[in-house]
Amino acid sequence: MEKLYYENPYMNEFTAEILNIVEKDNKYHVELDKTYFYPGSENMPCDTGEITSIPVIYVYENAEKVYHVLETKPIKIHKVKCTINWSKKYNCMQHNLGKALLSHYFLELFNANTVKFHYEDNYTYIDIDKIITFDEIKRVEEMANKIVFNNISIESFYATKSELKKLSVKKVSPKGNEKIRVVKIEDIIIAPYAELLTNSTIEAQVIKIVKWETLGKNTRIEFLCGSRAVSDYILKHEYIKSMFNLLKCGNEKDALAKVQNLRNELNDALSEKGVLKAQVAEYEVKEILNSSENINGVKIIKNIFDNGDLKYINLLASKLVFYPKTIVLFAIKTEDKAQLIFMCSKDLKVISMNLLLKDAITLIDGKGGGSDFSAQGGGKDNNNLTSCIEYAYKKVCTHLQD
Repeated sequence: MEKLYYENPYMNEFTAEILNIVEKDNKYHVELDKTYFYPGSENMPCDTGEITSIPVIYVYENAEKVYHVLETKPIKIHKVKCTINWSKKYNCMQHNLGKALLSHYFLELFNANTVKFHYEDNYTYIDIDKIITFDEIKRVEEMANKIVFNNISIESFYATKSELKKLSVKKVSPKGNEKIRVVKIEDIIIAPYAELLTNSTIEAQVIKIVKWETLGKNTRIEFLCGSRAVSDYILKHEYIKSMFNLLKCGNEKDALAKVQNLRNELNDALSEKGVLKAQVAEYEVKEILNSSENINGVKIIKNIFDNGDLKYINLLASKLVFYPKTIVLFAIKTEDKAQLIFMCSKDLKVISMNLLLKDAITLIDGKGGGSDFSAQGGGKDNNNLTSCIEYAYKKVCTHLQD
């Protein structure tokens, strides 16, 4: 079989002869006499497309042969028309170039090695083995885009072990007379490369780092190239225009100032709301205490709140148990789960809230815990919540009456 995807990665339509068809797991693995379908590698997905209008769902290489996996068996075997999904392939080639340039400058400028490359249709990143700052990331992005805009031709060729040494290519050692594919971008990058790249750096169009995060000792760099980067810019530009209209301002500086003012106003409103909630809670606490059940001098308060505010109900429980000889058995019921809040006053040592909650919460298929005075947890079975609270209530009553 002639593997032509390296000779001309831009070929997306060709005719070929079907040499063999192997049936496996209700799928048909087709071997052609020649192919431009890239079989994929660790860092680049395989090509997809069609053979005689039948979708090619996967391509792989085994024992020096490339197999094209189809769900329908081809009837025609001579001069079959093959079509590659070009937009997907080209997008991947652009991002491979972006990865090569970003990896090169992270290593050259900051001694950071790329330890992983991940490509999906809408999500591409590299992981580097160092914590990188914002300024360093911007520097790498600038240097990579400088190479893109310089429109440098990209060469690829095969080299022997001795030739690799002359080129100062490290991290690879061919066996015997084996030749390794090498990619060369002027004197900037000369490295072994199994994946497909564009013919020129300008074809990446632009390399844009859109997100980064620290993962242990590494940094994950998410980036966009080519049409994906352009589409992302257009979308974000539309968002900015919509934001300008909502804020009734004409430029970025005014928009940022208005957003900052709105944020300050929101923080003030939230602070005021917190104060008001605390005041409301004080009135509600007194009302609840006045109407609470009393067993042997201990107030027992139980309630199930439908879609209640967890923070507020927690605040309410905390204020209630501030009063002596008080036990609170609260539950919050939402559409898909249930939450328990069990508390008691510090002067009560009748029953541990931690043990009580761990016992009762099994009725709602949940988990939780805490201390002898305060425990919380959640479960999935909110239909059994009433039985759960009643069970906890009866257990408290039994301990109080002993």
